Amino acid sequence: MTYALQAKNELARRELGRACCQRAELAAFIRLGGNIQLSGKRLALNVVTSNPAVARRIFTLFKQLFSLSSEILVRRKIRLRKNNVYLVRVAEPHKVREALAKLGLMKDGVLSRDIRAEDYNSKCCRRSYLRGAFLAAGSVSNPENSYHLEIFSDYQEQAEHLASLLGSFGLKAKITTRKNGFLVYLKESEQIIEFLNIIGAHSALLNFENIRIIKGIRNSINRLVNFETANVNKTVEAALRQAESIRLIEENAGINSLPEPLRELAELRLNNPEASLQELGEMMDPPLGKSGVNHRMRKLEKIARQYRKGRQKVR
Repeated sequence: MTYALQAKNELARRELGRACCQRAELAAFIRLGGNIQLSGKRLALNVVTSNPAVARRIFTLFKQLFSLSSEILVRRKIRLRKNNVYLVRVAEPHKVREALAKLGLMKDGVLSRDIRAEDYNSKCCRRSYLRGAFLAAGSVSNPENSYHLEIFSDYQEQAEHLASLLGSFGLKAKITTRKNGFLVYLKESEQIIEFLNIIGAHSALLNFENIRIIKGIRNSINRLVNFETANVNKTVEAALRQAESIRLIEENAGINSLPEPLRELAELRLNNPEASLQELGEMMDPPLGKSGVNHRMRKLEKIARQYRKGRQKVR
Protein backbone atom coordinates (compact mmCIF):
# COMPACT_ATOMS: atom_id res chain seq x y z
CA MET A 1 0.00 0.00 0.00
CA THR A 2 1.40 3.38 -1.02
CA TYR A 3 1.91 6.21 1.44
CA ALA A 4 -0.75 8.30 -0.37
CA LEU A 5 -3.26 5.46 -0.13
CA GLN A 6 -2.60 5.05 3.59
CA ALA A 7 -3.24 8.76 4.12
CA LYS A 8 -6.46 8.67 2.09
CA ASN A 9 -7.76 5.59 3.89
CA GLU A 10 -7.18 7.34 7.21
CA LEU A 11 -9.03 10.47 6.04
CA ALA A 12 -11.91 8.50 4.54
CA ARG A 13 -12.64 7.04 7.97
CA ARG A 14 -12.72 10.36 9.82
CA GLU A 15 -15.94 11.57 11.40
CA LEU A 16 -17.98 13.68 8.98
CA GLY A 17 -18.25 16.65 11.34
CA ARG A 18 -20.80 19.45 11.24
CA ALA A 19 -23.25 19.92 8.38
CA CYS A 20 -21.42 23.00 7.07
CA CYS A 21 -18.16 21.03 6.96
CA GLN A 22 -19.87 18.13 5.21
CA ARG A 23 -21.16 20.51 2.52
CA ALA A 24 -17.68 21.96 2.02
CA GLU A 25 -16.11 18.51 1.69
CA LEU A 26 -18.79 17.25 -0.71
CA ALA A 27 -18.48 20.40 -2.82
CA ALA A 28 -14.74 19.69 -3.20
CA PHE A 29 -15.49 16.07 -4.20
CA ILE A 30 -17.90 17.21 -6.90
CA ARG A 31 -15.75 20.08 -8.18
CA LEU A 32 -12.58 18.01 -8.49
CA GLY A 33 -13.92 14.51 -9.13
CA GLY A 34 -17.48 14.92 -10.39
CA ASN A 35 -19.36 15.35 -13.63
CA ILE A 36 -22.93 15.94 -14.77
CA GLN A 37 -24.50 13.45 -17.17
CA LEU A 38 -27.39 14.68 -19.33
CA SER A 39 -29.60 12.35 -21.33
CA GLY A 40 -32.59 14.13 -22.76
CA LYS A 41 -34.40 15.62 -19.77
CA ARG A 42 -32.71 13.23 -17.40
CA LEU A 43 -29.85 14.48 -15.29
CA ALA A 44 -27.43 12.46 -13.17
CA LEU A 45 -24.50 13.45 -10.97
CA ASN A 46 -21.41 11.23 -10.96
CA VAL A 47 -18.42 11.40 -8.64
CA VAL A 48 -15.47 9.18 -9.57
CA THR A 49 -12.73 7.78 -7.34
CA SER A 50 -10.31 4.84 -7.36
CA ASN A 51 -10.58 4.33 -3.61
CA PRO A 52 -13.50 2.26 -2.21
CA ALA A 53 -13.25 3.91 1.22
CA VAL A 54 -13.54 7.34 -0.40
CA ALA A 55 -16.52 6.14 -2.48
CA ARG A 56 -18.31 5.04 0.70
CA ARG A 57 -17.61 8.46 2.26
CA ILE A 58 -19.10 10.28 -0.73
CA PHE A 59 -22.14 7.97 -0.61
CA THR A 60 -22.59 8.75 3.11
CA LEU A 61 -22.26 12.51 2.56
CA PHE A 62 -25.03 12.50 -0.05
CA LYS A 63 -27.27 10.54 2.29
CA GLN A 64 -26.48 12.61 5.40
CA LEU A 65 -26.89 16.01 3.77
CA PHE A 66 -29.66 15.53 1.25
CA SER A 67 -31.17 12.08 1.88
CA LEU A 68 -30.22 11.22 -1.68
CA SER A 69 -30.36 7.63 -2.84
CA SER A 70 -27.07 7.12 -4.63
CA GLU A 71 -25.47 3.98 -6.02
CA ILE A 72 -21.88 2.89 -6.27
CA LEU A 73 -20.83 1.39 -9.60
CA VAL A 74 -17.55 -0.45 -10.11
CA ARG A 75 -15.66 -0.29 -13.38
CA ARG A 76 -13.11 -3.05 -13.71
CA LYS A 77 -9.51 -2.18 -14.67
CA ILE A 78 -9.89 0.11 -17.66
CA ARG A 79 -6.89 -0.13 -20.01
CA LEU A 80 -3.72 0.25 -17.99
CA ARG A 81 -5.38 1.21 -14.69
CA LYS A 82 -4.20 -1.01 -11.88
CA ASN A 83 -7.18 -0.32 -9.63
CA ASN A 84 -10.91 -0.46 -10.07
CA VAL A 85 -12.78 2.81 -10.58
CA TYR A 86 -15.73 3.53 -8.29
CA LEU A 87 -18.52 5.78 -9.57
CA VAL A 88 -21.00 7.23 -7.06
CA ARG A 89 -24.12 8.17 -9.05
CA VAL A 90 -27.17 10.18 -8.05
CA ALA A 91 -29.90 9.97 -10.68
CA GLU A 92 -32.79 12.00 -9.19
CA PRO A 93 -32.81 15.19 -11.34
CA HIS A 94 -34.76 17.49 -9.02
CA LYS A 95 -32.79 16.47 -5.94
CA VAL A 96 -29.53 16.74 -7.86
CA ARG A 97 -30.34 20.33 -8.83
CA GLU A 98 -31.36 21.13 -5.26
CA ALA A 99 -28.14 19.63 -3.87
CA LEU A 100 -25.94 21.44 -6.40
CA ALA A 101 -27.64 24.75 -5.59
CA LYS A 102 -27.14 24.31 -1.85
CA LEU A 103 -23.49 23.43 -2.45
CA GLY A 104 -22.98 26.58 -4.54
CA LEU A 105 -22.35 24.58 -7.72
CA MET A 106 -25.52 25.67 -9.56
CA LYS A 107 -27.04 29.12 -9.84
CA ASP A 108 -30.39 29.83 -11.48
CA GLY A 109 -30.37 26.34 -12.93
CA VAL A 110 -26.96 26.80 -14.55
CA LEU A 111 -23.79 25.04 -13.42
CA SER A 112 -21.25 27.47 -11.98
CA ARG A 113 -17.50 27.23 -11.36
CA ASP A 114 -17.58 30.40 -9.27
CA ILE A 115 -16.43 29.95 -5.69
CA ARG A 116 -18.65 31.48 -3.02
CA ALA A 117 -16.33 33.03 -0.48
CA GLU A 118 -19.04 33.07 2.20
CA ASP A 119 -19.11 29.25 2.18
CA TYR A 120 -15.54 29.09 3.51
CA ASN A 121 -15.30 31.85 6.11
CA SER A 122 -15.08 29.23 8.84
CA LYS A 123 -11.68 27.61 9.35
CA CYS A 124 -13.30 24.19 9.91
CA CYS A 125 -15.05 24.44 6.50
CA ARG A 126 -11.80 25.40 4.78
CA ARG A 127 -10.15 22.37 6.37
CA SER A 128 -13.00 20.15 5.16
CA TYR A 129 -12.86 21.54 1.63
CA LEU A 130 -9.10 20.87 1.44
CA ARG A 131 -9.68 17.37 2.81
CA GLY A 132 -12.25 16.66 0.11
CA ALA A 133 -9.97 18.13 -2.57
CA PHE A 134 -7.08 15.90 -1.50
CA LEU A 135 -9.29 12.80 -1.36
CA ALA A 136 -10.77 13.60 -4.76
CA ALA A 137 -7.70 14.60 -6.75
CA GLY A 138 -4.66 14.68 -4.48
CA SER A 139 -1.50 12.67 -4.11
CA VAL A 140 1.53 12.72 -1.83
CA SER A 141 4.90 11.07 -2.47
CA ASN A 142 6.46 8.60 -0.08
CA PRO A 143 8.75 10.78 2.08
CA GLU A 144 11.41 8.04 1.81
CA ASN A 145 11.83 9.11 -1.83
CA SER A 146 10.90 12.79 -2.12
CA TYR A 147 8.78 15.57 -0.64
CA HIS A 148 5.90 16.36 -2.97
CA LEU A 149 2.14 16.84 -2.48
CA GLU A 150 -0.22 17.86 -5.26
CA ILE A 151 -3.89 18.34 -6.10
CA PHE A 152 -5.07 18.27 -9.72
CA SER A 153 -7.81 20.50 -11.12
CA ASP A 154 -9.28 20.78 -14.60
CA TYR A 155 -9.77 24.55 -14.28
CA GLN A 156 -7.40 27.36 -13.44
CA GLU A 157 -9.88 29.21 -11.18
CA GLN A 158 -10.32 26.08 -9.08
CA ALA A 159 -6.55 25.71 -8.77
CA GLU A 160 -6.21 29.35 -7.75
CA HIS A 161 -8.99 28.91 -5.19
CA LEU A 162 -7.18 25.92 -3.69
CA ALA A 163 -3.93 27.88 -3.53
CA SER A 164 -5.81 30.72 -1.82
CA LEU A 165 -7.32 28.35 0.76
CA LEU A 166 -3.87 26.90 1.44
CA GLY A 167 -2.53 30.43 1.78
CA SER A 168 -5.11 31.16 4.48
CA PHE A 169 -3.29 28.55 6.59
CA GLY A 170 0.13 30.02 5.81
CA LEU A 171 1.02 27.45 3.13
CA LYS A 172 2.78 28.73 0.00
CA ALA A 173 1.42 26.51 -2.75
CA LYS A 174 2.51 26.82 -6.37
CA ILE A 175 0.50 26.16 -9.53
CA THR A 176 1.71 24.57 -12.76
CA THR A 177 0.00 23.28 -15.90
CA ARG A 178 -0.13 19.54 -16.50
CA LYS A 179 -1.98 17.44 -19.10
CA ASN A 180 -4.95 19.69 -19.86
CA GLY A 181 -5.24 20.79 -16.27
CA PHE A 182 -3.51 22.46 -13.36
CA LEU A 183 -1.50 21.17 -10.41
CA VAL A 184 -1.46 22.88 -7.04
CA TYR A 185 1.60 21.56 -5.23
CA LEU A 186 3.80 21.78 -2.14
CA LYS A 187 7.48 20.73 -2.16
CA GLU A 188 8.76 21.57 1.34
CA SER A 189 8.50 18.89 4.00
CA GLU A 190 7.34 21.34 6.71
CA GLN A 191 4.54 22.58 4.44
CA ILE A 192 3.38 19.04 3.63
CA ILE A 193 3.37 18.13 7.33
CA GLU A 194 1.27 21.22 8.08
CA PHE A 195 -1.16 20.35 5.27
CA LEU A 196 -1.61 16.80 6.63
CA ASN A 197 -2.31 18.34 10.02
CA ILE A 198 -4.87 20.77 8.55
CA ILE A 199 -6.89 18.04 6.84
CA GLY A 200 -6.68 15.71 9.83
CA ALA A 201 -4.34 12.98 8.54
CA HIS A 202 -2.56 12.71 11.88
CA SER A 203 -1.29 9.13 11.56
CA ALA A 204 0.10 9.90 8.11
CA LEU A 205 1.67 13.05 9.57
CA LEU A 206 3.44 11.10 12.34
CA ASN A 207 4.67 8.53 9.83
CA PHE A 208 5.92 11.33 7.56
CA GLU A 209 7.71 13.01 10.47
CA ASN A 210 9.35 9.76 11.60
CA ILE A 211 10.64 9.05 8.11
CA ARG A 212 11.89 12.62 7.76
CA ILE A 213 13.79 12.41 11.07
CA ILE A 214 15.37 9.08 10.12
CA LYS A 215 16.36 10.48 6.72
CA GLY A 216 17.88 13.51 8.43
CA ILE A 217 19.92 11.34 10.79
CA ARG A 218 21.03 9.09 7.93
CA ASN A 219 22.08 12.09 5.82
CA SER A 220 23.99 13.59 8.75
CA ILE A 221 25.83 10.31 9.32
CA ASN A 222 26.67 10.07 5.61
CA ARG A 223 28.02 13.63 5.62
CA LEU A 224 30.17 12.90 8.67
CA VAL A 225 31.48 9.66 7.17
CA ASN A 226 32.28 11.39 3.88
CA PHE A 227 34.02 14.21 5.75
CA GLU A 228 36.09 11.80 7.83
CA THR A 229 36.92 9.70 4.76
CA ALA A 230 38.08 12.80 2.90
CA ASN A 231 40.24 13.82 5.86
CA VAL A 232 41.76 10.33 6.13
CA ASN A 233 42.52 10.28 2.40
CA LYS A 234 44.08 13.72 2.63
CA THR A 235 46.23 12.66 5.60
CA VAL A 236 47.37 9.46 3.86
CA GLU A 237 48.26 11.28 0.63
CA ALA A 238 50.21 13.90 2.57
CA ALA A 239 52.07 11.23 4.58
CA LEU A 240 53.05 9.36 1.40
CA ARG A 241 54.31 12.56 -0.20
CA GLN A 242 56.31 13.44 2.92
CA ALA A 243 57.85 9.97 3.17
CA GLU A 244 58.83 10.13 -0.52
CA SER A 245 60.56 13.47 0.06
CA ILE A 246 62.48 12.12 3.08
CA ARG A 247 63.63 9.05 1.12
CA LEU A 248 64.88 11.35 -1.63
CA ILE A 249 66.95 13.26 0.96
CA GLU A 250 68.22 9.94 2.34
CA GLU A 251 69.32 8.76 -1.11
CA ASN A 252 71.19 12.00 -1.87
CA ALA A 253 72.72 13.16 1.40
CA GLY A 254 71.54 10.81 4.10
CA ILE A 255 69.19 11.67 6.94
CA ASN A 256 72.16 12.21 9.29
CA SER A 257 73.09 15.26 7.23
CA LEU A 258 69.96 17.01 8.46
CA PRO A 259 69.86 19.28 11.54
CA GLU A 260 68.74 17.45 14.67
CA PRO A 261 65.13 18.82 14.72
CA LEU A 262 64.60 17.85 11.08
CA ARG A 263 66.36 14.49 11.45
CA GLU A 264 64.12 13.53 14.39
CA LEU A 265 60.97 14.36 12.42
CA ALA A 266 62.21 12.56 9.29
CA GLU A 267 62.89 9.36 11.24
CA LEU A 268 59.49 9.52 12.96
CA ARG A 269 57.72 9.94 9.63
CA LEU A 270 59.49 6.95 8.03
CA ASN A 271 58.80 4.78 11.10
CA ASN A 272 55.17 5.93 11.42
CA PRO A 273 53.80 6.35 7.90
CA GLU A 274 50.14 6.32 9.03
CA ALA A 275 50.50 8.96 11.80
CA SER A 276 49.04 12.46 11.53
CA LEU A 277 51.14 15.60 12.06
CA GLN A 278 49.62 16.01 15.51
CA GLU A 279 50.54 12.43 16.44
CA LEU A 280 54.10 12.94 15.16
CA GLY A 281 54.40 16.05 17.31
CA GLU A 282 53.31 14.11 20.40
CA MET A 283 56.05 11.52 19.73
CA MET A 284 58.83 14.15 19.67
CA ASP A 285 61.02 15.02 22.66
CA PRO A 286 60.02 17.52 23.76
CA PRO A 287 56.51 17.33 22.19
CA LEU A 288 55.79 19.78 19.39
CA GLY A 289 52.48 21.28 18.28
CA LYS A 290 50.89 20.53 14.92
CA SER A 291 51.87 23.90 13.44
CA GLY A 292 55.49 23.37 14.50
CA VAL A 293 55.58 19.91 12.93
CA ASN A 294 54.02 21.29 9.76
CA HIS A 295 56.68 24.04 9.62
CA ARG A 296 59.54 21.52 9.90
CA MET A 297 57.89 19.20 7.36
CA ARG A 298 57.74 22.05 4.84
CA LYS A 299 61.51 22.54 5.32
CA LEU A 300 62.09 18.85 4.56
CA GLU A 301 59.95 19.05 1.42
CA LYS A 302 61.82 22.19 0.32
CA ILE A 303 65.15 20.32 0.59
CA ALA A 304 63.65 17.43 -1.40
CA ARG A 305 62.48 19.82 -4.14
CA GLN A 306 66.05 21.06 -4.54
CA TYR A 307 67.26 17.50 -5.14
CA ARG A 308 64.45 16.95 -7.67
CA LYS A 309 65.52 20.05 -9.56
CA GLY A 310 69.11 18.78 -9.55
CA ARG A 311 67.99 15.48 -11.10
CA GLN A 312 66.07 17.29 -13.81
CA LYS A 313 69.15 19.38 -14.72
CA VAL A 314 71.30 16.27 -15.00
CA ARG A 315 68.80 14.76 -17.44
